[in-house]
Amino acid sequence: MRRLLGVLRTGDAPESGEYVPQPDVEQIEELIEQVRRTGLAVDFKVEGTARPLPSGVELTAYRIVQEALTNTRKHGGPDAGASVRLVYFDDGLGLLVEDDGRGAAHELYEDGGADGAGHGMIGMRERVGMVGGTLDAGPRPGGGFRISALLPLKPAE
Repeated sequence: MRRLLGVLRTGDAPESGEYVPQPDVEQIEELIEQVRRTGLAVDFKVEGTARPLPSGVELTAYRIVQEALTNTRKHGGPDAGASVRLVYFDDGLGLLVEDDGRGAAHELYEDGGADGAGHGMIGMRERVGMVGGTLDAGPRPGGGFRISALLPLKPAE
């Protein structure tokens, strides 16, 4: 129940009350272009054969990339750059988002990311948990920050 409430807490419905289709993996490239326009250099690569995914996996992947790039902009520093990799496996979708910035304070990712200022890391963990995936987040050796997720592509139950 806590995971479900956490996902709902992120406020996917617009304030106007109008509902629009949820973002999906295909819209990640558009998201990255928007981020690049803010001045953050982002390298983007897709590996494997793209294919339709369950809607929960699509939305989770988009939100992870969105939150990871937001964190890079907030915590990485003025000269930070990022890379985003989507990897289609036979049984899952892998995501790797790395930056070469300053990284974030330990409070932002330890113990689920309860930093007292937002719910970004907590929301990522809850979303990944809702689709039965795994998430690893923390500082990179040599500096920067890394978020790695594996989202399984199991048949809908």
